Amino acid sequence: MAEKKKRKGSMKGHTIGGGQKRPTKSGAGMTKKGVAKYRKDNPGSKLKTAVTGKVKPGSKAAKRRKSFCARSAGQMKKFPKAARDPNSRLRQARKRWKCR
Repeated sequence: MAEKKKRKGSMKGHTIGGGQKRPTKSGAGMTKKGVAKYRKDNPGSKLKTAVTGKVKPGSKAAKRRKSFCARSAGQMKKFPKAARDPNSRLRQARKRWKCR
């Protein structure tokens, strides 16, 4: 019997219990372990963990943060139910990334 082929870039198999994703209470998003698993499953990926600390304005990290915040703002528009819920994964991840 042929195995189903996993889609490139798929997050299937990444769980909170497995330690690949953070629970919503601790800010949602992916852990170092989750990023390592994703990169192993998707060779050539440049996925990194969240930018959570202080950053110098204009630095690479600051630009990554600005980019994430802009993308996730689009998700807030697309999913108004998640945008209204302060405990949604989207809102918690934005909080962890320090999006305004």
